[in-house]
Amino acid sequence: MKHPPSRDSINVEMASVLEQKGYEGDQHILRLAAPEIASSALAGSFVHLRCDDSLPMRRPMSIMRANPKQGWIDILYKAHGQGTGLLSKKQKGDEISLIGPIGMPFKQSDYRSRPLLIGGGVGIPPMVFLAEHMKKTRKDLQSFVIMGSEVPFPFKTSPSQIMIPGLPEGVIAGMPLLEDWGIASRLCSQQSYPGCFDGMVTDLARTWLQSLNPEQLAEVEIFSCGPTPMLRAVAELADEFALPCQVSLEEYMACAVGGCAGCVVRVNSPSGPAMKRVCVDGPVFEAGSVFY
Repeated sequence: MKHPPSRDSINVEMASVLEQKGYEGDQHILRLAAPEIASSALAGSFVHLRCDDSLPMRRPMSIMRANPKQGWIDILYKAHGQGTGLLSKKQKGDEISLIGPIGMPFKQSDYRSRPLLIGGGVGIPPMVFLAEHMKKTRKDLQSFVIMGSEVPFPFKTSPSQIMIPGLPEGVIAGMPLLEDWGIASRLCSQQSYPGCFDGMVTDLARTWLQSLNPEQLAEVEIFSCGPTPMLRAVAELADEFALPCQVSLEEYMACAVGGCAGCVVRVNSPSGPAMKRVCVDGPVFEAGSVFY
């Protein structure tokens, strides 16, 4: 089994663009040939990426998928500024400087049998990576992925063929990629997208959790990535149902390798409050240590 990368295993790699696909809302999925990073990337780790040679500052980007055998990684991002705007213009064969993989990932084994994965906005990519890892390592898991977005989803949604008891009638929209893997998913938005749950991801998650009996509930654990207000609500949900929960934090970063301490957050440790760097001490933390 691969182990979480240490700072000694972080690579500086010139990656080559294999493919770039554009979606509604100026969202893009970028596939990069980056064999060194792909060989050690884990669900929850990220890369620090130079969007263009004209811009020295890098951007942290979550890894959505990694194929160690073929040596590629996928990155999902939204073009909303100068750097990501330039990144969106990259074409096949262009080279991009990466540093990675960086950060402590989600747990890699010893899962409960009903993992609940909750992703919001740019927090969707790590949930896809984690769901794929779970599928590859544990065939018996009954994973359920809930995703939320207030802009069009960066994929064509489709009615799920995987039935999930306890959900409101008509909530059938899912992610085709997860569907192909046999992983149940449902989508949430307040933009009236067809088949999506009209509300917050935590509202749909609570409805599902309330439908479980005590034995089923004891099989659930939560993993989540997204904006801080969403993660706080997820942590409260986990506390409400007494469930273990890991969250991946989003934070502005400068160096992303632990040198500048510009991304520190206050964490409740066994020895008391401590300041931890999201880039290398995280981005994944136990929810109860961050939101308490």
